[in-house]
This record gives sequence, structure tokens and C-alpha cells, in this order.
Amino acid sequence: MTETISLGCRLNIAESDAIAASLGTREDLIVVNSCAVTNEAVRRTRQAIRKAHKRRPDARIIVTGCAAQVEPETFAAMPEVTRVIGNADKSDPAFYPIPIPTKKTVSPELVEGRFSGESQGPDENHASTGSAFTGLGVGSDFGLDLAQKINVSDIMQVRETAPQLAASFSGRARAFLEVQNGCDHRCTFCIIPFGRGNSRSVPAGAVVERAKALMDEGFREIVLTGVDVTSYGADLPGRPRLGSLVERLLKAVPALPRLRLSSLDGIEMDERLFDLIAHEPRVMPHVHLSLQAGDDMVLKRMKRRHSRAQAIELVQRLKAARPEIAIGADIIAGFPTETDAMFANSLKLVEECDIVHGHIFPYSPRPGTPAARMPQVDGRTIKARAKKLRDAVAARRVAWLAAFVGSVQPVLVERDGHGYTPNFARVRVSEALFHPRHSSESCNLEGQTVAVGDPSFRWDDAIERSAITGTVAPLRIAAVDGDQLTGEPA
Repeated sequence: MTETISLGCRLNIAESDAIAASLGTREDLIVVNSCAVTNEAVRRTRQAIRKAHKRRPDARIIVTGCAAQVEPETFAAMPEVTRVIGNADKSDPAFYPIPIPTKKTVSPELVEGRFSGESQGPDENHASTGSAFTGLGVGSDFGLDLAQKINVSDIMQVRETAPQLAASFSGRARAFLEVQNGCDHRCTFCIIPFGRGNSRSVPAGAVVERAKALMDEGFREIVLTGVDVTSYGADLPGRPRLGSLVERLLKAVPALPRLRLSSLDGIEMDERLFDLIAHEPRVMPHVHLSLQAGDDMVLKRMKRRHSRAQAIELVQRLKAARPEIAIGADIIAGFPTETDAMFANSLKLVEECDIVHGHIFPYSPRPGTPAARMPQVDGRTIKARAKKLRDAVAARRVAWLAAFVGSVQPVLVERDGHGYTPNFARVRVSEALFHPRHSSESCNLEGQTVAVGDPSFRWDDAIERSAITGTVAPLRIAAVDGDQLTGEPA
């Protein structure tokens, strides 16, 4: 497979897998799928590019993703970069440079066409800030100016999404299934709509068919993902909601044991979706909410559509209906105009919403966003507030993890010897579970062959790592080990 480097969200990781699959084995390329959510994310993208070039100086580096979409010139100016491709075209192999030919394969036609600068792009009428790639070479642009290195179309003109339905973490037991892309909201701090475009949904029938295919490929957990996944369906005939999609998927794929949802906007959660999260055992008890702040004035200035009270009420309802639900959240520290009192409200939200999976973002102004023009908070204050938020989440997480010790949990085992409980606690699988005496995906129990993950399975014997990878195995939680748990035979 072509090497890909993903930064940022789960959707990027899923799309990177789709890019790698569409390109096949391209040893001459490295594709960097960038993130634009913060200035730090852009900095890390540039750092990843330089490290990739240092590690593989003969490879051509292609940069795509949200940062490439919103500031393509930044990356085109980097000498390590061969080409910049926008989000609309990153899954189309036709927009990538052709493989580097050997001397035996260079034809007069290729020389006349490629070296004379004639466009060989996928569509000469395609809206773009640059011409189709014409250069051959290793880590070089062969004299192309910045505009010629860029192929970024107007993302706001895109009206459909995920024709490839991005699949999964490479080599993982979980599959990511893109059901939505883009965002119609304009939060004052966020640049992502300009990297992803307006909201667009994948029709339910296509989602169901892809889910069935993923089950056939051996995945036992599917994660529905998108940029603003709770806005699903607003652009489709009949305006179906995310709850109806989840219900249809579960009915159409009855063998799917685990369905997980990516980040949700609580104010958009429809009642059918709430009922499924609260009562359907195949929907994992793990809800990640896009909260961003815990103070009403800050939320208003962010142009968020929920209040502090609504966020707390939603979590209380979820916990009352299904106590084991684990809450995750995105929170921004140091948003412009945030006072100490406003920050205190965000800090208290960690406890009031029992947040154990926290994504804490120190605010950074993104050029072109309204928040960048607001009075800014001092950088040292932002850093200190972010640390306080992280420490508060970590303290709740330690107590949450400790409550698992002694219990038996169904853990989806990954290839790296780790796994996840239904509510997304990370578990290190004990080496005692792996043994070379068995090479199948089953164990012999009292004369009967029982598949790992079957309700009647017991750890009466050990099996090798390959036998339990990708299965849901019952593990007794023995201890808390830092930020994770340790699981042993139940």
C-alpha cells in the first residue's frame, strides 16, 4: 500500500485508508493528509512533511487534507512537497502524479507529452488553482512554480460526499464509515467548513451496503464518522435524521455486534438517536460531544447553538437511561474575551458532565475567522487554562478506570495487543492470552469448537495473538496501568 500520514480527525484517518487503497502500491509516493483545526495542527503537518522527506528523500510527497485546502500556497512553497491536492480530489488517483518510469519504460510519447508541459490531467475543465501535474522526478517540482504545484478546487461547489466510503484504520479491528462530510454552521473559531465545504450526506442504502461489505471483511465494530455527523440527512430527500440511519443500519446488518458514533453535536441529537444510544446494546455506550465551552457568553461568542444548561441536561438524561455511558468532549481553552470566571464555568463542566475522554484545545486564531478579530487572551494564560482542563479530565478518568478493576469486559482486540471496552476504555491485553499451540480462531472446549467472542467462550486455554485479533473477547480487568487498563483471562 502507498504510505499515508494522517493528522487530525478520525475522518482524515479513514480517508487516508481510502487514498491508500485507491492508489495501490506506489513506492514513489508519500501522501500527507493534513489538519487545519488549529495553528498547532498546521505546524505539525509541516513537521511531518519534513520528517517524511528526511526518512525517505527519494519519495515524492503529496499534501492533501484541510490545511492543504485552506492554505495550499503554504505547502506548495515547501521544497519537500511535489504536489498539493484539495479535499475534493484527494481520493481520485487521476490527480496524483504518474509513477516514475524506468529508462526501459520511457516512450517518445511520454517524453513529448509530459516533458513538453502538455496537460495530462483528469479533466482539463476541472476548476483548479493550478494545472495538472506534469513533472517527473524524485522530491522535485522540476521548475514548476507554486500555482503549478497546486490542484485545489472550490470545495463549496461539492454537492456529494464519500463515493469511496472511506473504510478503516489500516490493520485495525474497527472500521470507520464516512456517512457525512462538510458543515453548514459557522462557529466563529472554526476554519474547517472552508476546508470541507458545506454539509452533504451519503444515502442510507449506500451506507448499509458498505457496512455489509465491512462485516464480510471481518470487522466487528463500525464507527460512523463525519465532520458534523448529527446534521446527517438534511440534504437528502425526505430529510432523514441520523437516528433513522442508525436504526436502518442495525436492522439491515443484524450480525454487526458493535456500532460506535463519532463526535456529536448534542443540540442536533434527534429523539430516535437518543433512544438508540440509551437502550440499544449494539450501540456502544460512548458519546463524544462537541461542547467547546461551559460558559454561556463564550458559547454565544463562539456562535454555538446550545447553552451550558442544555449540555448538562443531555448528559444527565443519557446517564439516567444508561449509567455506563462514558462521556467525551471537545473543549477550547482561552477563547477570545474569556475571563477567569468564564473559564471557571468550563472547568466545572468537566465534573458536571463527567467527562472522561477529553480533547482539550488551546485556542489559536485561524486567519479569516471572526474570533481571530476578537480581543485575544494572553498565550501563557491559554496554556495554563488548557493544563487545568487536562488535569481535571485526567483526575476523573483515573477514578473512572479504577471502577473497572475486577469486572469482566467484552474487549475488541486490536493487532497491537490492545483493545477497547464498549465505553472506549483502552485495555492492554495480557501476554498470557497468547500461545503458539492454537492457530485457528477458535478453542476446543470439552470436545466442542467454540469461536472466540462466542458467549460460551472461556479462557480455558491460551491461543495465539492472531486468533483473537479482531474478535470481542471477555477479559477480567486486573489493574489500571497509567491511562489504560490491563486485561487477563476471565
